[in-house]
Amino acid sequence: MAGGSRMRVANQINEKKILKRGNIPSSLKDTNESKAPVGPYLLALFIFVVCGSAIFEIIMKVQAFAGQ
Repeated sequence: MAGGSRMRVANQINEKKILKRGNIPSSLKDTNESKAPVGPYLLALFIFVVCGSAIFEIIMKVQAFAGQ
């Protein structure tokens, strides 16, 4: 059975990897953890759009309520 011996060899190779699981060398870890995922300009634009649209919507509701 060629399939059985091939499976046995694959199991022996992967058995060594199981013992190493979770032990990541420090060279592979990301050392720059303080970096923000979003840039400051993009964050400012997002806040401007969200807050601006909320304020604009409130003004439109007040004008529609006052016009009745």
